Amino acid sequence: MFGLLLLWAGTLNRLFRSRQILLIENLALRQQLVVFKRQHPRPRLSAVDKVFWVLLHRFWPLWMKTLIVVSPDTVVRWHRAGFRLYWRLISRVRKPLGRRPVTQEIRELIFRMVAENPTWRAPRIHGELVMLGFEVSERSVARWMRRAPWNPDSAQQWLTFLRNHREALAAMDFFSVPTITFGVLYCFFVLEHDRRRILHFNVTRHPTSAWIVEQLRETLPYESPAKFLLLDHDAKYGTEVPVAIRAMGITAVRTAVGCPWQNGVAERWVGSCRRELLDHVIAINELHLKRLLAAYYHQDRTHCGLQKQTPEKRPRCSAQGSVVAWPRVGGLHHRYERAAA
Repeated sequence: MFGLLLLWAGTLNRLFRSRQILLIENLALRQQLVVFKRQHPRPRLSAVDKVFWVLLHRFWPLWMKTLIVVSPDTVVRWHRAGFRLYWRLISRVRKPLGRRPVTQEIRELIFRMVAENPTWRAPRIHGELVMLGFEVSERSVARWMRRAPWNPDSAQQWLTFLRNHREALAAMDFFSVPTITFGVLYCFFVLEHDRRRILHFNVTRHPTSAWIVEQLRETLPYESPAKFLLLDHDAKYGTEVPVAIRAMGITAVRTAVGCPWQNGVAERWVGSCRRELLDHVIAINELHLKRLLAAYYHQDRTHCGLQKQTPEKRPRCSAQGSVVAWPRVGGLHHRYERAAA
């Protein structure tokens, strides 16, 4: 009964409508019937259907009352998508206005300058680009600098700082070596940071502060390029060693207690000596240990910190002959060279 009443009410409502509105409504209903008749589990609207409803949405205010295939929000979304597509096509056809775009060449130059000069800012880079003849604004340079890829080398500023000052740095330390008679030998060494070269080393069974001062006088002359000497808080130094270092015009820099990593270059050399030499050889006496330490390190062993060179700068082979192996440290290590053709 209620459905019959709704049918009569709809019939009376349509009697008072104009013929034009009825035709548009019938057209909308027929279009939806065509969609439902398609052989598909879920009716899909084609591009023509979407254009039809977008146009109907523009010219007929009662379009929402007859739409049952999709929601009105979907039609509005279609309209916005068409709006974006329309203006995208217009912008491609029309002549571009406004600021000139930043070319790929300029972007690559900005990224390169940021990577090679981590302290430069937009005004400095913009000045370099202007000197190269490029027309670009400083604001564009600043915007593209924020998009520059991160370069891990730019984070090595402390390494650059130390590399620029390592000519004036030296380090000293002790390490112990057990002997064949179950005694202990103490090896004292002074190492320069520039070329990782051992300036002086000596071996003793009973290190004293007077003996250390004598070793320093043999190692560091009065016109020594080293201005800073790293050392720890070893009790063997006493008060005489710091006083002697100051008398030589050198500043003694003490590492923190229990922090050997602060004297990392010296500790790395000790580790290399133990791994490559002392862990494979039993020291007999002082002379034997001195000969072992002096035979291998300076001329033969390459270093990662020296770009795979030796402290004494071993010349590279330019010949094309066969490779010959020269035994070092009794055959524990070898040095390779090319034989003359």
